[in-house]
Amino acid sequence: MSLQTRQGALPFWTWGGRRPGAGRKPAGPRAGVPHRRRPLHHRGQPVHVTLRAVRGLPSLRGMRLFRALRSGLAAASAATFRVVHFSVQTNHVHLLVEAEGTQALGRGMQGLGIRLAKAINRRLGRRGCVWAERYHGRALRTPREVRNGLVYVLLNGRKHGAIRRGIDPCSSGAWFGGWREGVEPSREPAPVARPRTWLLSVGWRRSGPIGVDLAPAAPGRRAGRSRARFKTPAALLPRA
Repeated sequence: MSLQTRQGALPFWTWGGRRPGAGRKPAGPRAGVPHRRRPLHHRGQPVHVTLRAVRGLPSLRGMRLFRALRSGLAAASAATFRVVHFSVQTNHVHLLVEAEGTQALGRGMQGLGIRLAKAINRRLGRRGCVWAERYHGRALRTPREVRNGLVYVLLNGRKHGAIRRGIDPCSSGAWFGGWREGVEPSREPAPVARPRTWLLSVGWRRSGPIGVDLAPAAPGRRAGRSRARFKTPAALLPRA
């Protein structure tokens, strides 16, 4: 009696072709904000936030979109989350915000991003994503960091060549009470909330008021006499 053996089927594993998440991750300007757990937020530290728009949108500084953004920013502040200052550039928005804790910051930014995206899409009659990536946030821990953050946000339009002199009309500079030249704040209803943290209301003033004609130094350039003398972390520099 002969016995015949039969070879069983062996699974064939392939390592070729496209696979979700495969390949080298983008670096440099294309890298975006990594999806990592955000650090705990201390209520006494203001946060410098950057929101970057997707490609293909009209300039956010155009009056049609800027008015929608300003209205959205004015309605975003609440008891536990506050937008204290902002500036709108062609494809990104800079903010200085305060929040009562980590959860308040996360929920506040989530609601703000949705609110602004809906306002932009409504004005353009479109659907789809408005923000290209997660918001980038950096806590400001010292009076010097807060003052530098104020210069960077309020006068960011001069860095990009959007304005040459004076207060950027696409910012909250008209409602800022710390200009060196003694500019009287606008009498129109403020689209931003009053600061409550010591750093953003009092502490930054230790280094003196801010000149209207200062400007953040461009990447790779040394700040001159008419520019703010501080270095901005590379992660905060706009890629526009």
